[in-house]
Amino acid sequence: IDPARPETAAKHELLNRREFRQALSLALNRKAIIRAEYSGQGEPAQIDPGPDSPHHHPRLYRAFTEHDPARASALLDGLGLTRRDGEGMRMFPDGRRMTFFLHATDYTGSGPVQLLLDDWAAVGVRVILRDQARTLWQAQQSAFDHDFSLWTGESEFDPLVEWRSFAPRGLHSFHAPGFGIWYNLGGHLGDERAAERPQAIEPPPDHPARRAIDLIEAARAEVDDERRADLIRELLDLAADELWHISITTPPPQLAVVSRDLRNVPEVALTGAAYSTPANAAPETWWHENPADSPGAIRRLQESILTPVLAPRMQEEPPARAGRLLVWLFTAVGLAFLALMALRHPFVGRRLAIMVPTLGIISVIVFTIIQLPPGDFLTARILELEAQGDEGSIRAVEDLRQLFHTDETVVMRYVRWMGFPWFLSFESADRGLLQGHLGRSMEDGRLVNDIIGDRLLLTFLISLFSILFTWAFALPSGIYSAVKQYSVGDYLLTLLGFIGMCIPSFLLALILIHLGRVWFGVSISGLFSPEFAAQPEWDWPKVKDLLQHIWVPVVVLGVGGTAGMIRVMRANLLDELRKPYVVTARAKGVRPVKLLLKYPVRIALNPFLSGIGGIFPTLISGGAIVAMVLSLPTVGPLMLSALMAQDMYLAGSMLMLLSTLGVLGTLISDLLLLAVDPRIRMGDSKA
Repeated sequence: IDPARPETAAKHELLNRREFRQALSLALNRKAIIRAEYSGQGEPAQIDPGPDSPHHHPRLYRAFTEHDPARASALLDGLGLTRRDGEGMRMFPDGRRMTFFLHATDYTGSGPVQLLLDDWAAVGVRVILRDQARTLWQAQQSAFDHDFSLWTGESEFDPLVEWRSFAPRGLHSFHAPGFGIWYNLGGHLGDERAAERPQAIEPPPDHPARRAIDLIEAARAEVDDERRADLIRELLDLAADELWHISITTPPPQLAVVSRDLRNVPEVALTGAAYSTPANAAPETWWHENPADSPGAIRRLQESILTPVLAPRMQEEPPARAGRLLVWLFTAVGLAFLALMALRHPFVGRRLAIMVPTLGIISVIVFTIIQLPPGDFLTARILELEAQGDEGSIRAVEDLRQLFHTDETVVMRYVRWMGFPWFLSFESADRGLLQGHLGRSMEDGRLVNDIIGDRLLLTFLISLFSILFTWAFALPSGIYSAVKQYSVGDYLLTLLGFIGMCIPSFLLALILIHLGRVWFGVSISGLFSPEFAAQPEWDWPKVKDLLQHIWVPVVVLGVGGTAGMIRVMRANLLDELRKPYVVTARAKGVRPVKLLLKYPVRIALNPFLSGIGGIFPTLISGGAIVAMVLSLPTVGPLMLSALMAQDMYLAGSMLMLLSTLGVLGTLISDLLLLAVDPRIRMGDSKA
């Protein structure tokens, strides 16, 4: 109960009344929801061990699952919720507006939530959906700031496992999360740690949750099967009356795709987090008939098993990969090129000098923005570990605080993120962005450099080929349309250009995927065949396989830009061809092709070259949806997932990378304009 929000006391009272929970369940039209959302797969049911279990409980299975709005309204009226506002929604007994919030996360999806909200609104209960990133969802849930929490059910319900492990989030917000923390910390055994934890709440002796805890412990200690079954039946009787969970349907069957080469995989298995699927299907007994793992894939698997996920003391860099080698190569070539240009054109030196404060200001803005959201993945993880309270969790919290320097000020964290302390200590632990060290992911503690890995190489290749594809088709097409104005070819290219600009890239990707499957019976998604997708090292067969797949995203991303550039090239070239210098040169007998290519085409190229500065960031960020549709291992989806998970350091480092590409691209655009357009002079003007 929050004293600053008086409505929380009224909500607390209602959520503690089982009649209120029963009314919410009766208001749901489960059959309509199952038809609309699950294609009729399933039947109305509450969370129960299921008909195939020896502990199946028919009364809990069907408890309050019938659609009975009249009975639901009667239960709500009996709770004193008879007053209505102007919208027909029920009000608290004291006349205040009654609004509940249903918290969902991208991890589970919102599914049929709107249908639930409509059914509850039909009986006068106003519930609003709050769809949040999982980290924020966890942070608020850990702070007991949820009215209703949406989570997925399990395919098989085991009361002795589920109630213990899911009690903190499963029993909603009538102090049941606090009951669960108290129980998990051993409060029912008299452990003093439970009383010391601020989030742990001991259930009153007469509370149904206390009786449920006693039954769970008795069943866990019982050695007689029949007596244990009786205790579980009594536990499920209690759940059928109290209705701590409100479920919609029996779990629909889930498909698992298994390689034909994999042997000894069971035909049917239970799926669910509590059963660590697929670990419950004995994967240690599976085997490949024709194993084809590369040495690099085997080495990576060994590292993932033997290396701790979070190890603050392990600061060394992982082995260099193709993406990192490519970055260093292009960096060295770029610096050499810029140095030569700066000596020849002082303008380049001035622009390079301006880039330093520009990127500095961008870094401050990026770091400030990523710090603005209330809570991040690290905050949620620390809250979760602190709630567990065991020695391992306490040690993990200390490691996280040490690894990410959470005890320091925001300014000091920015200084460390940039890598300024390295210039004083020259220690690897003090490296930052200035030293090419992008930090660590909050989600799993891995180095951002390692996470990006080959994604940067693949993103660069797709972007480069997309630019080449655009120029290869747009330049000759635009020149032809301008020279042959109002011809059949001009009209045809104009039509194709408008179609290309109107079709979204992700829709074109879906069309190509469909046509590939229907016409050719092949899947064109992804950048590698299955045998190369898990191979970390690069060899010639993997390169050839990449070249066979990369044309699809290149075409998808390049079509829209090509269509637009054709129109731009045509319009600019038409303007140039009408200018006096062209007419004069033609009158003097200059050959048409030489006249066309020497000046008008070079000047008409300005829009192509001036747009280079925004091409790389646009292809990376704007192509994220296409990358998700085509299952491409590029930077775009990784940045989107980092933003959704509020993995601040991963997202911030990638934003800085995009900003740097934009600034460097602008400089390259200016240099190309200087080389192509003779009218442009970068030096100081003289009288």
